[in-house]
Amino acid sequence: MLPIKDLKYSASSSSSNTRYSSSHLLERRFPDYVRRLLDVRQMDFEAAFDQLITLFSTEPQQIYTSFYYRKQTKNQWARDDPAFVVIQAIFVATSALAYAIAFRHPSFWGYLWSVIYCLLVDWLFIGFAVASTCSHVANKYMRHYHSHSVEQDVEWLYCFDVHSNAFFCSFLLTYVLQYLLLPIILSRAMFSCILSNTLYAVATIWYAYISHLGYRALPFLANTQTFLWYPTVIISGLWCLSVIMVLFGLRINLSRVIMAFHYG
Repeated sequence: MLPIKDLKYSASSSSSNTRYSSSHLLERRFPDYVRRLLDVRQMDFEAAFDQLITLFSTEPQQIYTSFYYRKQTKNQWARDDPAFVVIQAIFVATSALAYAIAFRHPSFWGYLWSVIYCLLVDWLFIGFAVASTCSHVANKYMRHYHSHSVEQDVEWLYCFDVHSNAFFCSFLLTYVLQYLLLPIILSRAMFSCILSNTLYAVATIWYAYISHLGYRALPFLANTQTFLWYPTVIISGLWCLSVIMVLFGLRINLSRVIMAFHYG
């Protein structure tokens, strides 16, 4: 019969190896991700566009089916194809240029700065911050284990994928639809103020919903509704407060505030 201490050592060693492999997952796979990012021939743009269409459908949760299959075949939840991210970056850069043209930047450098700022700060930096925060929260507070299952961590790249999925939905409202409604939204009228704030409120709640679907797809996470209900309650409360403020004459139009910050 094996000594008890040997069994404990074996279990501890196995658990340690599992945690080691999970914590170093990003370090091992990120170079491959970057390598594919630099080679267009290795990107599947058709599949990426199909995912964009799925997000805009009545069943956006179907997009995470491919994530599940990837876990079964490649042992990772995150995308290994950067095509989705590349398409999104192109969309963001194009919309930033369109806004810069609409607000008539006085110089070429103004147009260039608008595009770079939107890409690096509004999209990439905020995406990194959100992914890092959600990864930390999910790993520390939401993981639950079964005695007969392998311990898993929420991959940072998966969190960035979830953010990218959710960002696309909010992008359609706060970048595309807002651009089409600029003549109306930028007015100082009461209706314009309520419309603008409603647009951002719906976009944020939509973002939270898609994020919730992403974390709910992971079978080793519990209480993932936190990603949906907390933002929904907070944003709904702030929206109601903004409407009350408008009715009392204090009009805070988010579109005007954001456009003034970006384009003066």
